[in-house]
Amino acid sequence: MRDHYSEFTSRNAEIITVGQDSVDAFKEYWEKENIPYVGLPDREHTVARLYRQQIILFKAGRMPLNCVVDMKGRIRYIHFGTNMADIPDDEIFLNVIDQLNGYSK
Repeated sequence: MRDHYSEFTSRNAEIITVGQDSVDAFKEYWEKENIPYVGLPDREHTVARLYRQQIILFKAGRMPLNCVVDMKGRIRYIHFGTNMADIPDDEIFLNVIDQLNGYSK
């Protein structure tokens, strides 16, 4: 998503990554990798529980959860990953955003 960030922002969309790392770990990684979007530490799993993200200790923690949330807070697309590499291609998200933007015109 980092490499296609401008494609998201050109569609008036924002990316937010939620993870279980500490504030310091997020800051260090974001600076090291030059990530342009928001990283939200969720040490207490508050956001993870809200979106029903699976936490499987035997598979290194949280399974990927990717979703598109509209401006009214409604989930318009959701993908629950079954392993750490199970993340949809950016084109899927961009297509959903394009559809939502088309509906709002």
